[in-house]
Amino acid sequence: MQNFARMAVNFLNRRKEQKNGLYASLEELMEQRKNLAYLQLKNKLETSDMSGEVRSAFKGRGIEMEEIREYTYGDNVRDIDWRVTARKKTPYTKIYAQERDREIYVLLDLSSSMVFGTKKELKSVTAAKTAALIGWLAQENHDRFGTVIYDGSQIHTFKSQHNRAYLLAILKKISDISQKILQKNQLPTENNNSLSRPLQTMNKLIKNRAAVFIVSDFFKFGDIEKKALATLSKKSQVFCIDIYDPLEETAPKKGEYMIENNGKTLVFDSRPQTFRKAYQNYFAEKKNKINEFCRRFNCRYMKIRTDNDVFYYLKFI
Repeated sequence: MQNFARMAVNFLNRRKEQKNGLYASLEELMEQRKNLAYLQLKNKLETSDMSGEVRSAFKGRGIEMEEIREYTYGDNVRDIDWRVTARKKTPYTKIYAQERDREIYVLLDLSSSMVFGTKKELKSVTAAKTAALIGWLAQENHDRFGTVIYDGSQIHTFKSQHNRAYLLAILKKISDISQKILQKNQLPTENNNSLSRPLQTMNKLIKNRAAVFIVSDFFKFGDIEKKALATLSKKSQVFCIDIYDPLEETAPKKGEYMIENNGKTLVFDSRPQTFRKAYQNYFAEKKNKINEFCRRFNCRYMKIRTDNDVFYYLKFI
C-alpha cells in the first residue's frame, strides 16, 4: 500500500508539473481532443443566424461518396455503413471524395516573444494548444493535417497527412520544442521573431489550395511579413490567430515597476492616466493594423488571450 501511495503521489506531482503553464505537455495537447464537442456546439449556435457570412475551413463531409472500406480507429462513427456492416459482420465506413481533397496547415510560432505570460500560461503554451485543437479538428473531419513549426532559429516541417499516428508525432514535436525554448533565454528581436522565413516555407510547401492557420503573436509584422502573407492568401484560405497576454492589453496595476532589457534597468510609473491610455492605445493600434491587413487580403483574424480556454475564441467551423 505504501508503494502504491508513493506512486500515486508521484503521478499527481508529474501532472502538476506538466500543467504549470510553462510548456505544453503531450498529455495537454492530446486532451484538446475533448474540447471538440464544445467547440462544434459553440460555433453551431453562434453561426446559425449568420449562414454564408462566416467562412469555414471545416465544412464537413463531401456529398459524393467515393468508396466504402473497413472501419479503423479514429473514423467518424456517423459515417458507418450499417447495411454493409450487417452483411460483412464487421464495421465498414463511407469515404467521401471531398474529404481527401482538403489540406489543413498550421504555422506555429514558438519564437522567443512567445515565451511570455503573466496569467495561467505562456503564449507559447496557448499557441501549442491551439495548433493541437486544429489538428484534432482536421482528424475528426478526415482532412490532411500538416504543420510548420518555427522556434526562432529552426523551421520544422510536417507535410500534410490524414493519419492519427502522424498527428501524435506532430504533437510530440510541439511539446518537445515548447520545453526546449525555455532553455534558450533569448530576448525577442526583429530577426528571431520574423515570420518571413516560415511563411516562405509554407508558400513552397502548399501546391494546391489549402486552409492555413497562422498561430503567432505577430511580434514583428512589417513589409516582408505582409508580402509573404499576401502571397499565401492568394492560393490559400488564411486564418491569422493572434495570441496575446492580458498584460499586453492592459497596463499593470498603478505603481512603480522596474524592468530589465538587454542588461539595462528601467523604472516606470504606471499611475499617470496618460501613461495608461498610451499603453492601451499601443496594443489596440497594433492589433487593428493586423486586422485591417487581414480584411484587405481576405484573411480571417482572431485573437486568443492566454488566460482563457482556446475553444472559447475559435470561430471557424
